[in-house]
Amino acid sequence: MFGVLVTVHEWGHLIFAKRAGMLAREFAIGFGPKIFAFEKNETLYTIRLLPIGGYVRVAGDDPEITDLKPGHHIGLEFNEKDEVHKIIINNKEKHPDAHLIEVVNADLDHALEINGYELDDDTEIQHFKVDDKAFFVEDERETQIAPYDRQFASKSVGQRGMQLFAGPMMNFVLAILLFLLIGLIQGVPSEKALLGEVQDGSPAEEAGLQQGDEVTQVDGSSVTSWEEFTSEIEQHPEEQIDLMVKRGDETTSLSLVPREAEDVEGKTIGQAGIYQANEKSIIKTFKWGFETTYETTVLIIKNLFMLITGQLSLDMLSGPVGIYDATDQIVKTGFMPYLLWTAMLSINLGIINLVPLPALDGGRLLFVGIEAVRGKPIDPQKEGIVHVIGLALLMLLMIVVTWNDIQRLFL
Repeated sequence: MFGVLVTVHEWGHLIFAKRAGMLAREFAIGFGPKIFAFEKNETLYTIRLLPIGGYVRVAGDDPEITDLKPGHHIGLEFNEKDEVHKIIINNKEKHPDAHLIEVVNADLDHALEINGYELDDDTEIQHFKVDDKAFFVEDERETQIAPYDRQFASKSVGQRGMQLFAGPMMNFVLAILLFLLIGLIQGVPSEKALLGEVQDGSPAEEAGLQQGDEVTQVDGSSVTSWEEFTSEIEQHPEEQIDLMVKRGDETTSLSLVPREAEDVEGKTIGQAGIYQANEKSIIKTFKWGFETTYETTVLIIKNLFMLITGQLSLDMLSGPVGIYDATDQIVKTGFMPYLLWTAMLSINLGIINLVPLPALDGGRLLFVGIEAVRGKPIDPQKEGIVHVIGLALLMLLMIVVTWNDIQRLFL
């Protein structure tokens, strides 16, 4: 599940980076040391050891790219167009055919040229045109150069904004597709007070309720929806309520005493031990898929706001350990609940990444938005410092949340 959620998210970033003409250097699932890698269409695809996220590394943020300074001795290899195709930084003895020069100046962003003296002739500057897909070769490792028009910063505000937004967007798309799949397989919840599975030993079973029954009245009041029916049950813990139930062509009267339980907020409610019935309909499935995505999004945003404002304790927040434990429990209940949980986590991932915090997609989108308003970008160094500090704080938060999960589950 983790692999699917992160892969879909990062795939969104990758696709829109390539559509905008950016050079996507790496598509990574996880962080830390590489355990698997292959390269295709200019991009290195990697799976890394620590399963705590992923990233798409776009040209423009390349601290590992060598800066060719005056006085550097380098080797040049050429393609069939007599353009520089490889720039040998060191270990030049392993490249006997390389043309050795001393750099006078180089422009690999715009002009794509290197000027320098041949090592055995320092009387005249030589000018070398560079292929726009040339490679640095350092310690026998090749890294493709990135002309300015292939870098993130060169693209329009709209293109950069879309590339950043595409990751969370794909999480919402995945959620919609999963909800549609669930609806097509098992049907969508009936709008009527129609009963699905009745739990063994539950108050509903003791009252004589059966799967397929439709509740039409509660204590003499008409009931037309599942929400109205469950609301009545929740309001009467350990109290008898009288039901009118339609079973086939017959109508019968039954009495139900909901058992007492607590909801997620600790309030006492009534429970009957029954599930909502599902019905299959292509039109209703599409409607339910989009509505459920919207309703889940609103619910998560509300809870996030309550967490920020202190209405919910930080203990309510789970990290990878807590999510793993919850997923483990849900998997045991069946494949459909697992798909439903995956869709909800996908929405959660999309929302969290849109929070305007440094180092997250939302934080970077905020800087792009500020640039759109100001008409000029913020100093990249200042923005970089903000993101580094934000990333450090996020890592600290993850440590705190993970420790809380461990204490709650194992200590």
